[in-house]
Amino acid sequence: MHATRRQFLDGSARLALGPIALGTLLRGESSASGAPAFAPKAKRVIYLCQSGAPSQIDLFDPKPGLAKRFDEELPESIRRGQRLTTMTSGQDRFPIAPSIFRFGRHGQSGATVSELLPHLAGVSDELCYIKSMHTEAINHDPAITFLQTGFEQAGRPSLGSWLSYGLGSENENLPAFVVLLSRGSGRPNCQPLYDRLWGSGFLPSRHQGVKFLSAGDPVLFLNNPPGVSDAGRRRNLDAIAALNRSHHDAHGDPETLARVAQYEMAARMQASVPETADLSGEPESTFELYGPEARVRGSYAYHCLLARRLAERGVRFVQLYHMGWDQHNALPKQIRGQCRDTDQPSAALVTDLKQRGLLDDTLVVWGGEFGRTVYSQGELTADNYGRDHHPRCFTIWLAGAGIKAGHTHGATDDFSYNITEDPVHIHDLNATLLHLLGIDHERLVHRYQGRDFRLTDVHGEVVKGILG
Repeated sequence: MHATRRQFLDGSARLALGPIALGTLLRGESSASGAPAFAPKAKRVIYLCQSGAPSQIDLFDPKPGLAKRFDEELPESIRRGQRLTTMTSGQDRFPIAPSIFRFGRHGQSGATVSELLPHLAGVSDELCYIKSMHTEAINHDPAITFLQTGFEQAGRPSLGSWLSYGLGSENENLPAFVVLLSRGSGRPNCQPLYDRLWGSGFLPSRHQGVKFLSAGDPVLFLNNPPGVSDAGRRRNLDAIAALNRSHHDAHGDPETLARVAQYEMAARMQASVPETADLSGEPESTFELYGPEARVRGSYAYHCLLARRLAERGVRFVQLYHMGWDQHNALPKQIRGQCRDTDQPSAALVTDLKQRGLLDDTLVVWGGEFGRTVYSQGELTADNYGRDHHPRCFTIWLAGAGIKAGHTHGATDDFSYNITEDPVHIHDLNATLLHLLGIDHERLVHRYQGRDFRLTDVHGEVVKGILG
């Protein structure tokens, strides 16, 4: 091999999982590519990312005492001079906006859930709510980048890419990492999402997420062009592979072999992806479970059902993004739409996985990039308000493999503004997800430009209190 000095040093210092994974893919094996550091509880992840930041005060973290404090100024002793976004920093007042929605206790666990989420409330005994999440980013793009990659600036590998790199795929005919996007009805023209959120960063490019489309072929260029037969495409692939291997022999660039593997995966996906995305064989009871939009391609309900099909076929990481949770004004109206989109399908996914025995080794995560303020952004009335970004505390939930079901972790103050018990940082969450997959987050490392990188950087502690 005629490798450059940089390529040699970079390749020799990498974690052993990387080369093992590449060798596995090139050999066409369907087993996991890297042995976990210890016995995993989870084999795969379905991550339901609610882009825009759901309001914890209106969904999961009720503060009934605020009803008597409507329109009062948020005490400075609570705000403590914490930074604000430019959208509210110029306000003359910070009036308290109690949630207008009712809450109830549900299941044997007695979890408190908003009336907006009746289906989710019905499966609360399967869920673990973390009410003490916090982050550092206060605006959407750095916050969701931080949530997905462990770093606020673009360019790092996403969680799904790290898992593809560390564990590989269980199915040689489908990608290890699939991405699904839906647009919410609460605020359809919300902030956009960028492909780099599921990018592989400095990891080999074959570990990036494969986005399934909502119209046309599920994956771009999946079908043969007009006039090209399967046999002709096979000959083209063989010729391109020979050229790439020759280039690799001459220059030693590992990305060359990654391209060979990607082309071969694309060829295998021609049969596997259409079959997976075809819901016509699902019984009527399944569509009744996921709700009326489960037949609408591109909807959140459709994607939840598709996520189950991908999981049962061995896809390692399925990432759903549902946009539209950014309620700076007209929150009561907009959040109703978002909950209509997501409540029944999210609960159905948990139920469906459990019925099929998949919840035992599938980890489900639901949450956004930060929380919302207790004070109103803009005009406050008895039936309308908005909420600004709030990184100091927010709520997510998890279910499935290794998670303590029917449990609530952490607590916030009487204003849902500051954490009072068991804070959980984004790095702690990611360390815990990796732990459940059998990976020590401190050992999943990739050397790039002379430095060792990992998903949790130099931070992160496993949150033992949520482990079952």
